[in-house]
Parts: sequence; C-alpha cells; structure tokens
Amino acid sequence: MPLRYISIDDLSAIIKSEKRPGKDYLIVDVRDDDYIGGNIINCHNYPSVTLLDKLDDLVKDTRDVPQVIFHCALSQLRGPKAARLYNERRNRQQKDQDVPHEVLILRGGFTEFQAKFKDDPQLVENWDKDIWAAEWSR
Repeated sequence: MPLRYISIDDLSAIIKSEKRPGKDYLIVDVRDDDYIGGNIINCHNYPSVTLLDKLDDLVKDTRDVPQVIFHCALSQLRGPKAARLYNERRNRQQKDQDVPHEVLILRGGFTEFQAKFKDDPQLVENWDKDIWAAEWSR
C-alpha cells in the first residue's frame, strides 16, 4: 500500500487542534545538518544518516501513536524513504497487533511549511531568517 501525503494546511490544522503531540500524532523530521534554521513545533529530529540505527526505538516509542508524519527539507527523498522504512519495520514488528496507524509524508517538506507558517509560533519554532536568506541566495 503506497504511503499518503499530507498537505501543509492539513498538518497545521492537526497541530492547532486538540490532538496531543506524541500521543495522537508525531512529526518526524529527518533533516540532517540542514535541521538548523527552524523546525515544526514539537517535531522529533531523527537525522536520516542515523535513522536506521534508531528505527527500532522509534517504532517502539510510537507503538500507540495513530499518526506518524515524516518530512525532510522538500520531502522528495529523505522523508519518503524514512516513512517507507518506518512503515515496513512497524508492520513487521507489530503485525499481530490491532493498533490502527497511519504513516504520512508532508508534501513540500519543511521548506514549503516554513515559507507559509514561519511567523506563526504555534507552528514553527527556532526559525532563523538569516539562515533561510542565505539558503535562498545560493
């Protein structure tokens, strides 16, 4: 079953809803050294270069979390790959359990999310305009 994408607007609605991060949903940011400069509030950073080493722990820690949302900078490579690896591992380890879960990928990644929501402290934290200005001037 192919993984589904979630829009930045739908994710922002989840974050601003009554849902509890870490209980009802978890956002997994797999950016590596490009994690600096801002992040989605309450996300957990699992750098893609070390994700495989921590994948079993992530699956165990999210055992009862119904929605796990992955992203990287653009959600074109690292985010989708991490979501696929996580989903495969979770399905293998929890195949006998009747815990409903959904694994999603943030369409457009943090780049698109921050472009729209960087000024909203309910959605983005640690945002640094100088880092993003340098990124866009390349």
